[in-house]
Amino acid sequence: MALVYPAAMAVTALRFDLRAPAFSPASSRDLCAAALDMAAWADENGFDSVVTSEHHADEDGYMPSPVTMMAGFAARTERISIVASALLLPLYDPVKLSEDLCLLDLISDGRCRTTVGIGYRQDEYAMFGQDWAQRGKRMDECLEVLCKAWTGEPFDWNGRQVHMTMRPVTGPKPPVYVGGTLKVGARRAARFGLPFQSSVSKPEVLEEYQSECERLGVEDPQVMSPGSGETVFCSDDPDRSWAQIGKFLLHDAVVYASWQLPGQESVIYSRASTVEELRADGKFRILTPEELIARAAERGPYADTHMHPLCGGTPPEFGWESLELYVAKVLPHVERPAAP
Repeated sequence: MALVYPAAMAVTALRFDLRAPAFSPASSRDLCAAALDMAAWADENGFDSVVTSEHHADEDGYMPSPVTMMAGFAARTERISIVASALLLPLYDPVKLSEDLCLLDLISDGRCRTTVGIGYRQDEYAMFGQDWAQRGKRMDECLEVLCKAWTGEPFDWNGRQVHMTMRPVTGPKPPVYVGGTLKVGARRAARFGLPFQSSVSKPEVLEEYQSECERLGVEDPQVMSPGSGETVFCSDDPDRSWAQIGKFLLHDAVVYASWQLPGQESVIYSRASTVEELRADGKFRILTPEELIARAAERGPYADTHMHPLCGGTPPEFGWESLELYVAKVLPHVERPAAP
């Protein structure tokens, strides 16, 4: 049994999380409006996907509601894929979420994909009244409810009668991946017959998913690669751009690093504590059009370019400058995957 790596994987993606630290001149309102405008523009200019995620109780106002944001993106776009990576499943009422994701599938005409994750911040569990020690059990319970709800058949759960009557476009259920870093996440995805998205490139984790899918008879097991983990900006003058936006990129990196548990791994984790260190470690890259063209030629048509134009509260004017330059001078020279 061979793993399937979907051809729909992002080639050029936009990511938004709406961080608005106090030192940024851009407010949450400014960033939200810019994100919607940028998604609509990207839809018209050849980008492949727009990505959002979820965290709570962070002082900079990190985007807390991916389903709502995805619906906003869907309303402003016609073609582009819309991705949540990741939605923190144990924090939700899974019955209500089953309906919300189904409606989102209809609103977007099947363009949305959701990766569900278990999370790694105890204060988020406390905020939503969930037991951190029981997070694995809660994750399994929520996945079971989602999968049962999307059959359209009534069932009982915790004394509640559940009957999800709306049907998704992408039957039998909306596109949902199980995210994870360890073998336990891979086994969980296989157990529920769902695709797996790994947050790190570990062969042993992918092998665990494949072997479990074979053992359980899962048809067409799918894996979504974590990609390079690089956040990319395009600039005619990288030195100038680092001087303008480096502090915003550093804020994003430092806060994310502060959340990591001991031993936790991620392709986007940077240990930088200064702008100079951040520039050197390569997780955040500001490249010229010529450098981006060379990068794309070296990596091939399925290489990912993740652009985070409002990263860390970056003022929208700098994000627009990067995007417009990329479309004008890079995208016409980038090899694209063949249409399926």
